[in-house]
Amino acid sequence: MTHRYCPDCGAPCVEKVPEDDHKLRSVCTGCNAIHYVNPKVVVGCIVEAGDQLLLAKRNIEPALGRWTFPAGYLECLESCAEGAARETVEETEAKVEPLGLFAMLDIPHISQIYAVYRARLVGDHFAATPESSEVQLMGMDEIPWKDLAFPSVATSLRLYAEDRKSDSFRTHTGIVEWNGEGSRFDLEQYRLRDHLAR
Repeated sequence: MTHRYCPDCGAPCVEKVPEDDHKLRSVCTGCNAIHYVNPKVVVGCIVEAGDQLLLAKRNIEPALGRWTFPAGYLECLESCAEGAARETVEETEAKVEPLGLFAMLDIPHISQIYAVYRARLVGDHFAATPESSEVQLMGMDEIPWKDLAFPSVATSLRLYAEDRKSDSFRTHTGIVEWNGEGSRFDLEQYRLRDHLAR
């Protein structure tokens, strides 16, 4: 059950399939409100500074001590691009200029959608924050591929490396699929399915 109690009236919820629906939902036994749980949207920036990218080492779980580009959950009342820029400030103190959507990746097994933007570093300031123990500019040959935090990050950076090599940046979509084996943090257990690039 997703809700034990109704956030509207406080009465207990039960799990059932509402009329004209097809899935189990949390339904309030008092006011009959139906409470839907939808996928989370994660937004982030691949931040460019000349030939380098800005990466941060996570100072929080999950994936404590692993590297990522700045990313986090989209907040209400902000656009995806605004959220990606905000997360970049929160995790690295870096101000960025978004260059456009780079990848929209579905991760169904954890009910997440990743919207990844290319962005340009504005100025030269960046720093560690409570969320990031280290923040560094890295060349493509310095990216710690085996120590990346999440499959979405690894997939996005691989696509970025391919586009950069051809000097033709595209917009990518696809499904980051876990094979169900081992740890969900083992990047080798994932593949990109139904990939399209335009």
